[in-house]
Amino acid sequence: MSEHDRRHPDQSSDAASETAGNDPHDSPSARFDALYGAHAGPLIQQALVLTGRARLARRAVRRAFRTAWQRWPEVAAAPDPVGWVRAATHDYALAPWRRPLPGLRPAERPGPGTPAPPPAAPQDHALLMALRALPVPYRRALLLHDGLGLGLHETALEVEASTPAATGRLTHARECLAERLPELGLHELSPDAQGAVLRSRLTALAASRPVVPPPAPKVRADAERWTRLTTRAGFGAAGLLAVTALAVSFTAPDGYRPPRPVVAASGPVVPPSARAAAPSVAQQAHRGRHHRAPHHPPHHRAAAHRALPPSARLSPDVR
Repeated sequence: MSEHDRRHPDQSSDAASETAGNDPHDSPSARFDALYGAHAGPLIQQALVLTGRARLARRAVRRAFRTAWQRWPEVAAAPDPVGWVRAATHDYALAPWRRPLPGLRPAERPGPGTPAPPPAAPQDHALLMALRALPVPYRRALLLHDGLGLGLHETALEVEASTPAATGRLTHARECLAERLPELGLHELSPDAQGAVLRSRLTALAASRPVVPPPAPKVRADAERWTRLTTRAGFGAAGLLAVTALAVSFTAPDGYRPPRPVVAASGPVVPPSARAAAPSVAQQAHRGRHHRAPHHPPHHRAAAHRALPPSARLSPDVR
């Protein structure tokens, strides 16, 4: 330590902290690039083992790392950033809406700049087909435990299940593989030996599919461009709603106005409903001329008068 540092220890410590904070290797982009460079390739191989589709595996890993860069403070503070990205990759690759019917699945063609995977060996192809025949939860538990070497508790946490449920899925997956691939000889082995055999076979299967992920700066640029697009789309939708509400407020009437009553030439105010119901004087006269009481002969009137009770008669009886 120099004489200046001994005299001013606080200033020397501040300078050291500023130097450490300005280290380009400790920046968020550098840490993201290190995480991507170390785990993007293996994650593509894992997604390829899970799905058997190279383009889907690359898209799942690119989407997972793009989301990780958009939420980098959360991912960097996570206890296991690799597990965070791996879970996002597996969730995207194994989503139900990305599993077309086997008869309708088109032949996968390599995209621009993406080399086609080499043809798999017969034993690797048989293992891949047996894995794809497993239910998705069993396939994922088998890959995490036997393929990556995670413990049962860590496997259960990543697949969001209890430890007994994860153990049951793993056991069922091993039994299915033992039936479909008798050449592995899993029936005669203990559970630990079964895990060792499957780990070596899954590792060889993943290594037989070499992949070259896109560079990390391109993934970060895609994530930032996607963030800008979604932000602009959100502001545009909010502005459209505001303009629509403003237009409706300007074009809508101010309020309800009842109809004005009609004042007659003389007499009280008659509402429109009463005027429509009450006939006019001319209508009453017209109806009087055409609807007079019928004319009856005198003997009919006398018979009707005698039929009345005595209390209702107003004139003496006519005999």
